Amino acid sequence: MIATLEGVEILEEAEQLAVILAHSDVAIQYKQAKYNLTVDTEAQKMIREFTRLKELFEEVQRFGKYHPDYKTVSTEIRVLKRELDLNDTVSAYKQSEKELENLLNEISGVIAGKVSSNIKVPTGNPFFDNLSCGGGCGSGGSCGCG
Repeated sequence: MIATLEGVEILEEAEQLAVILAHSDVAIQYKQAKYNLTVDTEAQKMIREFTRLKELFEEVQRFGKYHPDYKTVSTEIRVLKRELDLNDTVSAYKQSEKELENLLNEISGVIAGKVSSNIKVPTGNPFFDNLSCGGGCGSGGSCGCG
């Protein structure tokens, strides 16, 4: 890519947008929730245990229901996952992460839409991902997305 004055200006504007985003309420809430998660010893203990169980589950999963510990490990990981999901610090972090992701997806969609309505921007939401072409992109181009 050849650097042009216009390209440099666009990159400078993108950096300014990044600074604005980093100082937005959504980003600040995300950073605070992430910090709270890192200092919550109970949550960190549960995360470490979940990681250990996940590795054990992957080992057991190789043999499926025929592994002697399959039911035990499967039950333990589901119970711990539920406890993690119900932990206030973990759920606050996940919620703030999702809100930041949604904001970034919206911004990406706005930028792409200003360039062309045919630009695909993955949003993580199948409803919005399929809006531009009706979800027929796998049909060999017959959906008109191109």
